[in-house]
Amino acid sequence: MKTGTLAASLAAAGLLTLSACGGGGGSGSPAVTVPSAPTTPTTPAAPAQTPVTFANVGVHDPSVVRVDGTFYIFGSHLAAAKSSDLMNWTKIADGATATNPLFADVTKQLAETFAWAQTSTLWAPDVIRLDDGKYYFYYNACKGDSPRSALGVAVADKVEGPYVDKGIILKSGMWGEAGADGTLYDAVKHPNVVDPQVFRDKDNKLWMIYGSYSGGIFILAMDPATGKPLAGQGYGKHLLGGNHARIEGAYVQYSPESGYYYLFTSFGGLDANGAYNVRVARSRHADGPYVDAKGTDMATVKSDPARPLFDDASIAPHGQKLMGNHQFALAAGETGTAPGYVSPGHNSTYYDPATNKYFIIFHARFPGTGELHEVRTHEMFINEDGWPVVAPFRYVPLDKAAGVPPATVAAADVAGSYKLVNHGKDISAAIKPSQTVTLSADGKLAGALAGTWTHKGNNRIALAVDGTAAVYSGVLSRQYNGNANAFTVTFTAQNADGVSLWGARVGN
Repeated sequence: MKTGTLAASLAAAGLLTLSACGGGGGSGSPAVTVPSAPTTPTTPAAPAQTPVTFANVGVHDPSVVRVDGTFYIFGSHLAAAKSSDLMNWTKIADGATATNPLFADVTKQLAETFAWAQTSTLWAPDVIRLDDGKYYFYYNACKGDSPRSALGVAVADKVEGPYVDKGIILKSGMWGEAGADGTLYDAVKHPNVVDPQVFRDKDNKLWMIYGSYSGGIFILAMDPATGKPLAGQGYGKHLLGGNHARIEGAYVQYSPESGYYYLFTSFGGLDANGAYNVRVARSRHADGPYVDAKGTDMATVKSDPARPLFDDASIAPHGQKLMGNHQFALAAGETGTAPGYVSPGHNSTYYDPATNKYFIIFHARFPGTGELHEVRTHEMFINEDGWPVVAPFRYVPLDKAAGVPPATVAAADVAGSYKLVNHGKDISAAIKPSQTVTLSADGKLAGALAGTWTHKGNNRIALAVDGTAAVYSGVLSRQYNGNANAFTVTFTAQNADGVSLWGARVGN
């Protein structure tokens, strides 16, 4: 549902002592030639970093698909954009109107959907290419103040459309009537049929995960020949949420590196005061059960019916929190707007098998800018404990760095001062400010957090924080800091309590 590095080249200061035999005046002694002082060696100046620029778009709830080297994102309100580099986006569609190029008059083609959901717009879709070579567009619409929704599929020969409707798959919110499972529809246990993602598992079996608030997140086995659910499943298998818990935007990513399926969801509300935050759970099977690091079956994570509607307190302790509201302070030598996100969420992800890189694509709002939202992409990594962690800054490939530093971050490169964001575990609209910590060469962690750190090789780092039993397992990388116009050493780490730390080096 759904807006230069301080690089000081220090020259070695050398003291040159010259001794010479002095000749006595005019005695005929040979003249002494004093050699000129040799040039003091200096460290070559670091190459100048070319500022990195971006072309941003506002596509809420972006779902990504890659076609012939181009990334496409599709979002709410029939918005879509494309990019060749995940940095510069061009919008290609927006608005559920008759002129939107994704459909030949969507207002007529999806008239039944709009009528059922009592709305004139569409919510978060998903697009996938199936075995017949065609593109399947999973659309949905919701009344908004109730889970009266419809979810269907349309098909096109090209990813940019035009799509032709193939009909509604599921409906919800039919008060006093039977739902898809044949029982009286009950919003606290049955799903709101929105926010679909259709994906293949490692064995090429097709699934659809979907749902928002209401009865939670569900999964259905799909027929790859029709792009619709296999018969006899009702609403499918319940995986997460219920009792109107504020959980939505489900997206599953399989990792061949870890052998896990990762279920990403957004907890909280999507607007600037809603405290959206991204969480993840994992399973060895596409259809679950999904658990967090403490082993909690996420199917048991739901709101307490004895508490007020949309209670967050009962769900906040669960899942691995990857990011929420935060803002990095400007360090010495940095300029521009202090970076940070407000209510980041409703993400999709992408794994590139050619490079073994993972990316998370989401929308975010920003401190002090209200409901303005834009798409952001960050690189992700799998930590030593087998959990995804998200890089602190938006994605810029390392080959754009001046001099192209090595991707490997050695232990000697880590020691220094950092601005650190502790994302915590709460669901709160408060913006978490960065704090200052120092990772010293002797393995000590000091400043806002105290403890120790260990370089574990292969760009892995562990941080043991005093007062916290669970060690943070993290990944080191060099990321582009736009406020300093430089690539800097960063770490992203997470512990078994589901808390994430982001650190960006600012000095020695």
